[in-house]
Amino acid sequence: MIPLSYATPGVETEIRKIGGNQEVKKHLEDLGFVVGATATVISSMNGNIIVKIKESRVAINDDMARKIMI
Repeated sequence: MIPLSYATPGVETEIRKIGGNQEVKKHLEDLGFVVGATATVISSMNGNIIVKIKESRVAINDDMARKIMI
């Protein structure tokens, strides 16, 4: 498993684990980041990552992306 922040842009990946405290996990879950979901990194620049998840595009920072394991 590797953090989402290291994913290759354009490659669909499966979320295997969500780390962090309960507040962080709940926030990511509300955005659609749940175990078993597929996520695709669209772009990554200046510490921000745009991810396609559940037919939506979501921007998260690198710190949050490191808590999402693929």
